[in-house]
Amino acid sequence: MIGKVEICGVNTAGLPVLKNEETQALLARTRCGDAAAREKLINGNLRLVLSVIQKFSGRGENADDLFQVGCIGLIKAIDNFDPAHEVRFSTYGVPMIAGEIRRYLRDNSALRVSRSMRDTAYRVLQAKEHLTGQTGREPSIEEIARHLGLPRSEVVFSLDAISDPVSLYEPIYTESGESVAVIDQVGDTQNTDESWLEQIALGDAIDALGEREKRILALRFYEGRTQIEVAAEIGISQAQVSRLEKNAISSIKKRICAV
Repeated sequence: MIGKVEICGVNTAGLPVLKNEETQALLARTRCGDAAAREKLINGNLRLVLSVIQKFSGRGENADDLFQVGCIGLIKAIDNFDPAHEVRFSTYGVPMIAGEIRRYLRDNSALRVSRSMRDTAYRVLQAKEHLTGQTGREPSIEEIARHLGLPRSEVVFSLDAISDPVSLYEPIYTESGESVAVIDQVGDTQNTDESWLEQIALGDAIDALGEREKRILALRFYEGRTQIEVAAEIGISQAQVSRLEKNAISSIKKRICAV
């Protein structure tokens, strides 16, 4: 799979692979300031970068960009690795490379999310990975929330915040040359054809009223005035306001029912 990753200007299939003993020797020379050893160490671990960026391949990001960012993480891992920890370099390097890529994706997200929300989201992802390793299965939202001591809603919101946006016109199913997009599967119970026609009919019915009736309805139902307040503003009795209001509503109903 590594040989199939396409990186501009890099023959990924021909990248060198270092043995553990070679890596340790080069790390020791690098810590002594040997620039040639550092360069050889970087080139010898580029396959490690490729293996990490494959985990992020489904995000729609350019592989070249991820590879460059992953190389930055690799260089940081080489410069900060301490052989005294007695762990393989790959064990230390993979989280450093992945962390650099995650920061890049976080800071270049199409949606701007607060840093605190992003930090919570990546804590959730780390907890998810940890619990998966412990139990051998994907943990539930409740298990992650208990592990982190967070409310369930906060876990859900943080994961939603870093989810990649999806176009409404992105095809999700194709058969016989015809595609079904996300928008075809999204329902709208408010802006239906029926409600749209009713709104048009209502607008036409109101336009047919006299100016005084329109004013009364606006004061009563848009501004929330009482009939007494409307009467005082227009300069007629409260009984007249009541009669004109009822006549206006009756006229509107008749016009809508006639459509």
